[in-house]
Order: sequence, then structure tokens, then C-alpha cells
Amino acid sequence: MALTVAELQTLQQTPEAELIPTALRLLRGRLAIVSSFGAESALLLAMIAENDPSMPVLFLDTKRHFPETLAYRDTLTKFLGLKNVRNISPTPEALQNRDPQDQLADFDPDACCALRKVEPLDIVLPEFDATITGRKRSQAATRAALKAVEPQPDGSVKLNPLAAWTPQEIDAEMTRRNLPRHPLTALGYTSIGCAPCTRPVKEGEDSRAGRWAGQAKTECGIHQPA
Repeated sequence: MALTVAELQTLQQTPEAELIPTALRLLRGRLAIVSSFGAESALLLAMIAENDPSMPVLFLDTKRHFPETLAYRDTLTKFLGLKNVRNISPTPEALQNRDPQDQLADFDPDACCALRKVEPLDIVLPEFDATITGRKRSQAATRAALKAVEPQPDGSVKLNPLAAWTPQEIDAEMTRRNLPRHPLTALGYTSIGCAPCTRPVKEGEDSRAGRWAGQAKTECGIHQPA
């Protein structure tokens, strides 16, 4: 599947504030959101819910999440009235063959992310011509050049409608909307992934510094740096 030239041009010319409704008008049924149900996920999910609560929401259940994240997924799904949250996981056979003791992240985090995130998502993504993500330029230096509309080599596109939002703007809008907060944010977690590879962020660090701390790794592989 691929977008037409006209569809891509329309999206690229659309103001970020109108990107979600425009994408729905052009690509309804060909569009999904990939969400981690993390620290800032509620805002983008709320915007999706008010436009189309039946849009597929793809959640990568890696089997290594914090229990708080799984509970938050269920809380937000009910609060926002999301009707099509899909839990995507590695198969039990793949886990048994490649990470039988749940220790792969300790010595090869790239392989662990491939097993638990990249490969399961790659199976599902061909169903869609476009995916929406919650990535923002403010999250890390590796995302500073992030564009709102990212054409992909296979002809699909990633849409980042919150690319220009600052943490302060997101916090204020989540407060205005009275959205539930991920319980781990109160403990200093500003970017929340799998439990073995996530720690609270220290003062002065960027919001993703707690992911794979002390390693050169900055992304799980489902999104490459812009």
C-alpha cells in the first residue's frame, strides 16, 4: 500500500493542528495510531478519540512492561472511549526460542527490541498506509529535526501531529482536559518503556534520558532518528 502523490502533498501542506482530521478525511480505514500508553500518550489519544474513537490503536505489549503501564492502558481506553485498541505481542514460540529466561535485554537490548517490538509491529503495519505517533522534537536531541509528515521508503507515511509541542504545552493541555496521568510520572519517569530498560529522569536531563541509560542506544527501532 502507498499514498498517492496528491494525498502526500495534501498532508505536507496541512497545518499540524489540522493533521489528524485531514488524515482521517483522506485515509479513513487506512490509518492507525501507534501508542505506548506512556507519560504523554493521553493527549494524542484524546485527540484521536474526539475525531474517531474506532481508529485502530496499536499497543506493543512486549511482556516486559511495568504493571502500571498495562493498568494505565486499560484506564485510558475506558476513559476516552477507545473502541479498537489492539495489543500486539511477540509469539510465545519466539519468546521461548530467543529469550527463554527474559534476560535478552540485559546483554543485547537491540535484539530484545527487535523480538518484542519491531518484528511484531512489522507484521501489522502493512495493513495501513499511514500511522500516527506521539513523537516530539523536544523529547531528545535525536528528534530535534522531526517533521510532522514523514514519508517512508515503502510509500507509507508517519504523521507526528505533536511534533512542535513542548512539555509545558502538553502538560497544560492534559490538565485542561483533565486527562488521567500515568502513575509512574509522579516518580520521575518522563519516558516510559519496558521495565528493565527504563529509569526515572534526573534534573537537567532530556525526557528520554531514562531509556537505555548508560548505553548508546536511543531508539527501540520502530522509529529511527529524524
